[in-house]
Formats: sequence, structure tokens, C-alpha cells
Amino acid sequence: YMGRFFRANMEPGACVVVGAQWGDEGKGKFVDMLAEKADVVARCAGGNNAGHTVVVDGKSFDFHLLPSGLIHVGCLCVIGNGLVVHLPGLLAEIEKNEKKGLTGWASRLVISDRAHLVFDLHQEIDGLEEKEKGGSSIGTTKRGIGPTYSAKAARTGFRVCDLYGDWAVFETRFRTFVANYQKRYGAELQIDIAAEISRYKQMAETIRPLVRDTVVLMQRELAAGKRVLVEGANATMLDLDFGTYPYVTSSSCTVGGACTGLGVPARSIRAVYGVVKAYTTRVGGGAFPTEQLNETGEKIQNIGQEYGVTTGRKRRCGWFDAVQMRYSHAINGFDKLCLTKLDVLDTFPEIKVGVAYRVQGQALESFPADMNVLAQVEVEYETFPGWQTNISVRRACRCPPSLRLSPFVPLVTAACAPLQRPARECAQVYPRAGNARWRENALDRRWRLSRRHRCPGIATLIILYYR
Repeated sequence: YMGRFFRANMEPGACVVVGAQWGDEGKGKFVDMLAEKADVVARCAGGNNAGHTVVVDGKSFDFHLLPSGLIHVGCLCVIGNGLVVHLPGLLAEIEKNEKKGLTGWASRLVISDRAHLVFDLHQEIDGLEEKEKGGSSIGTTKRGIGPTYSAKAARTGFRVCDLYGDWAVFETRFRTFVANYQKRYGAELQIDIAAEISRYKQMAETIRPLVRDTVVLMQRELAAGKRVLVEGANATMLDLDFGTYPYVTSSSCTVGGACTGLGVPARSIRAVYGVVKAYTTRVGGGAFPTEQLNETGEKIQNIGQEYGVTTGRKRRCGWFDAVQMRYSHAINGFDKLCLTKLDVLDTFPEIKVGVAYRVQGQALESFPADMNVLAQVEVEYETFPGWQTNISVRRACRCPPSLRLSPFVPLVTAACAPLQRPARECAQVYPRAGNARWRENALDRRWRLSRRHRCPGIATLIILYYR
């Protein structure tokens, strides 16, 4: 059934997958499922500060810059103009995945000639800027993403197309670029300019067959009625404009990033999938209202194996935040929701959902922009008994009564209530025994038709189990 389900939900046009929280919601696994029915899989923002892990036939593939659809031989994969690309990291990532069995990638990978370049210099600057901030550091991945986007905004950055113009001009600009930073950081910033220029001249020839005008490419694919899957990176609450600023990334991580980072017209977007975890996590600094700095947080972290794919850092863990989810939905307009890692909560005798914020006893009408205010909020929770059943080993058509009767899923979907549309379908997907690929299975029709589990805010609910 699930094959028909995803084929029906991958209409011609663009389908955008967006992280609804602070990242690490399981977008990679979900994109992997949708990519089986997609013609094009494209990334539109970020760099190698993001990470997805996809397991195929017991082999684990880690993707940071590469679109995770690259493991599907029928997919054309696009690195869009909205990304910042560290070429040494990209080539190392390709080589690493080749050793794990990735083949035929050269004929299926396209790099935008408008994408900006991340130099090793940017990565060094990233670390130095974090060091300067001391205790108030953002907690970046130190991959040079912020400094590269800063250079882009200051109009001093370098794009992929610059590698194929007048090389003397490129070399002069690069030397001036480095000199300006050395004036600020002095001896702390060490770089062999000649070696760096020589290295990029070689890498430019290596990637030359992959470089194309992706704006024209995307328009042709859409005009031909192709199914385009836009793979989001990071998440809404890390968006430069709408996230918990300044503890954010440097790109547009919302649905709008598909337009600015790929040149896709808004009218071409047919569906927006929000991927949300059954609890909340984040890495780095910044306010986190529902964070649990106690045994509950540690239990979630251990069961869910909450460690970053890119950095290996422990993720901060807390209860599901419906206030944050309403805010995320208001920005992105989700019409389909993918709820992940629900089974991580199987053993909890009591489960909480944050349903409101208060500051000094006064209820807040919306998610606050001021991080000082967010740090002071008192979260109002709704508490209810856990289902305490291993739901991941059950067939989809035999949803345990304790979960069916729990208010948890209705609370999650009610956060998308402004759309005022009942759920048409509710699917549960989980791994096949002995194989980490996702099993295709039937709908739980009894759950879908249950009055208590009508989903007021979205058209479709999909549940992905962790185990």
C-alpha cells in the first residue's frame, strides 16, 4: 500500500520536506522513502553543517552536502544555488560513500553554477569568531557556513561559476579576500594562498562535468511534469529570519528556501511536508523551553540515540512543544505531517506536551522573537499516561488500544489546526526485521476512523518508528 500512498502524494511539481523543530527530526529517512517515487531530489539551503544517515541493505550512507536521493538510480540530484559548497568536503563525501557501494553518481549529480564556495579560510574564521564570543558563543559546527553566507551578503563571496572565468581575476580577488581577513586576525589566521589557489584550480576541473545552470534545469524538469522533491536541511527554528535568533544557522530553512535556493516558483509547490519528532531536541546554545535537564531528558537521549550525524554532539532533549509547532506551521503551512520516533516514548509511564507559554503569569499569544523572553517562559503542560507498549513491533492494522486512546497524536496534529481540514489518511511505517529499510504496510483504518484520532489540521499523517 505504501508504494501507492507515496506515488499518490508525489504529484508532478515540487514537494518540499521541511524540519518543523530545531533539526534532527528524521528528514533523511523520510526523504529516502519519497525519493523512490521522485524524478528529481534537490537541496536548496545550508552546507555540510547538515547531515542525514540513510541505511540500505545494511550499509549506512552519510550525506552532508549530497542530496540523500543519490542512492536511488532513477533520481537526478541537484545541489542548488542556495547552498554553500566546501569542495574538498564534497569530494571526500563522494569518495567515502563510493567505498560503501555508491555507484553511478556522476551521471546523476548536478551542482549549481550559482552556489557559493566555502574555503578552508571560512572554517578557520568560524572557529575564531566562536572563540571571540566566549561564553555567549552560538555553538556552530565550525564548518565555515556562517562566514560564507556573510561574504555572500557582503557581495565579496565566490561562486562556483567564478572557477571557470578569468583565472587571473579569481586569483587576485582571492588574495585580496584573504588579506582583508588577515588584517583583522593577524597571526591567528594562517593560510598558504598559493597552495589553496592551486588546489581549487584542480578541483574546478574535477567537478566541471557536474556544473550546470540549475535554474534552467529546474524549470525544464517542472515543465516536463516531473516529480521534484526538495530536501530541507536544518529546520524552521534554525531559520535565519524565523528561528531563535541569534542561535540559528545562516540560511533559509523554511518552505521559502525552496524558491530562493532553487529558483522554483511558489506556484509550482504542490505539497509541504513537515517532519516533526514526538519529542523535541536541539544542539548548540539558545533557549529551549521544554528542555528536560533531568533523568527524563537523559532517558530520551539514550533511547533515541540523540547524537549529531555531522558533529557527534549530544542533543539536548525535552517534551513535545505544541506552541513551537503552531509557530512553525504558521510559517510553512504544512498540509502533510510526518511524526517520527514515536516509539522512543514507549516506556514512559507519563508523557507531557507543552501547550502554552507564560511569562510572569501572563499567557503569550505567540512564539516570542526576543530570546531573553523565551528564556523566561514557564511552560504549561498537558500530562497524560503513556501507552507503555512496544508499538514498533505491531502491524499497522493493529495499533495498540493504549496509543489509540492516548491524546498525544491529536495534540500533535492540533498544532496545525489553522488549516481546518480533517486527515484523509494515517499511515504507520517501520523497519523490516533484519533490514533497516522501511517496511511498506497497510493503513490502520480503525485508527484513521476513530473519532478521537481525527487530525484537525493536516491532510495526511505519517508515523515513522525509530526501531
